[in-house]
Amino acid sequence: MKFLVSACLLGKPCRYDGKSVPCEAVKELAKKAELISVCPEVLGGLPTPRPPCEIVNGRVIDCNGTDKTDAYQCGAQEALKIAKENGCTIAILKEKSPSCGCGIIHNGKFDGGLVSGNGVTAQLLLENEIAVYGESRIKEAGVAGLKSKTIAPQKG
Repeated sequence: MKFLVSACLLGKPCRYDGKSVPCEAVKELAKKAELISVCPEVLGGLPTPRPPCEIVNGRVIDCNGTDKTDAYQCGAQEALKIAKENGCTIAILKEKSPSCGCGIIHNGKFDGGLVSGNGVTAQLLLENEIAVYGESRIKEAGVAGLKSKTIAPQKG
C-alpha cells in the first residue's frame, strides 16, 4: 500500500519556517507501507523558508499581504499528479496548513486561531477521491492492520 505524505512529517525541512515536524507515527507507518513524500508548497515553486500563509476569503495570502494562491494551486495539482502516478488512495498531511490541513486550518488572521476548513491540496485530493488524514488521525487511515513490510533478499 502506498500513502502520499507531507514531506515535513518525514523530517524534510520544507515548512515555511525552514523546519520540519517529524512524526513518530509516520515513521512507524514507513515500516509497513511505501510513503510518497510531497511538499505541495515547494512543488508550487515557493522557497524555503518563506513568509507564512493563511487562507483569507478563499485566497492564500502571506503575512505581508501577497497573494500566493496560484503557487498553492500549482503545488496541489502536482501533488495530485504524484498521488495518481503512484496509486495513492490515502494521504497523511500536515494539520492546520493552508496547503495540507484537513478539517481545521488557521483562521486567516495570523493570530494562531483556527477554523473549520481544508487546505488547497487537501481539498483537491478529497475532490479526487483520495482520503486525507492529519498526522494525529493516522490510526483512522486504516493502517492498524498493516503488517511490517518484508524486503526480499537481493539475488547475486
